[in-house]
Parts: sequence; structure tokens; C-alpha cells
Amino acid sequence: MSFILEPMQPLSANDPAEPETGSSAMLVRHRLDALTHARLWRNPCGFAARFNYLSLRYNTPLYGWVEERFGLARAEFVILYSLGLFDGVTASEIAASTAFPKNTLSRAVNRIAKLGLIARSEARTDRRQQNLTLTPAGQAILDEAIPRFMAFEEEMLSPLSLVERETLSVLMAKVVLSMFDSQLQPSAEPAQP
Repeated sequence: MSFILEPMQPLSANDPAEPETGSSAMLVRHRLDALTHARLWRNPCGFAARFNYLSLRYNTPLYGWVEERFGLARAEFVILYSLGLFDGVTASEIAASTAFPKNTLSRAVNRIAKLGLIARSEARTDRRQQNLTLTPAGQAILDEAIPRFMAFEEEMLSPLSLVERETLSVLMAKVVLSMFDSQLQPSAEPAQP
């Protein structure tokens, strides 16, 4: 069984620029260096490699802009974003949802609370927990930032038709949900000798 999916050959700086035709034209829009080609198309973990590649190409410029524009670290903005989706949750719930370490989010919560971007209130069920809510200043940051995030996602998805986008969304949801299912299953203990 082969793990290698290789739809194209890497292009080096010495290769003549030849126009691509057919399906290879869809796969090669820019020249790829040999290492990037290998990481994306010869990788035995190809899905994860391509998913990570896309995530970095999305996150790096956007969170760089957030830091430059608003002076917020990624974890700080992720808290605002999370509260924009579901206001009134705790830092522990955001940590579980985002996979950020609790101590990283705790520092981020303290900083953005001092900046007046979120408010904290005692949770009803556990007085040790605090519910977090967006303030108008925090909402204003989201109102400015979200259109940029959406536009960048639209740009990334622009090569896909509406049907392809829906198919991709359904398939990604299936993978994500299977990850949740596997986290809920008890892990098999190795047999004792």
C-alpha cells in the first residue's frame, strides 16, 4: 500500500516555465520548492501536512495583523473571538474548545480584562469559575477584525465551486466529529505480560 499522493513534480528555479494544462493546472498555480512539494505530496501524513500548511497560511498573517493593529496576542484574540461566538463561557471552556493551555488563557484573560475588552462575573454553578463576557470595546475589535478573517477565508476557498465548498465542509465536519468521538471512547489499555 502506497502512502504517496503525488499530483505534480516540484519545480526548481532552473526549470523552464511551461504552462500547465488540465488537472495539473489546478494543482500548480505557483512554483513549489522541492521541500514544500515533498511535505505536501510525498508525506505519509498528507492530510495533516496539507491541513497544517493551510492553517499556517491563514493564521500567520491574520494574527500578525491582529497583534499589529490591536496589540493583542493570538490567545487574547482567540478569547474575544470565542466570546463573539458564545458569550458568557468560562476560560476553562475556551481552553477545552481551543486546545490552548489553561495557564496561557488565564494570563490572556487577565490582560484583556485589564484592557477593558472583557468583563468577568462569578459563575452560578461554581464560584471558583468566572463567566466571561465581551464589553463594547471587545465587540468593536471583533467588528473590525471578523470581516478581514472572512475575506481571507473566501480568498482561500475561491478556487472551489459552491458544490465543492459544501463537500469540503461536510468532509471536514466528518473528520472533526470523529475526533470528538475518539476522545470520548475509553482508551484501550495495553495487555499486561
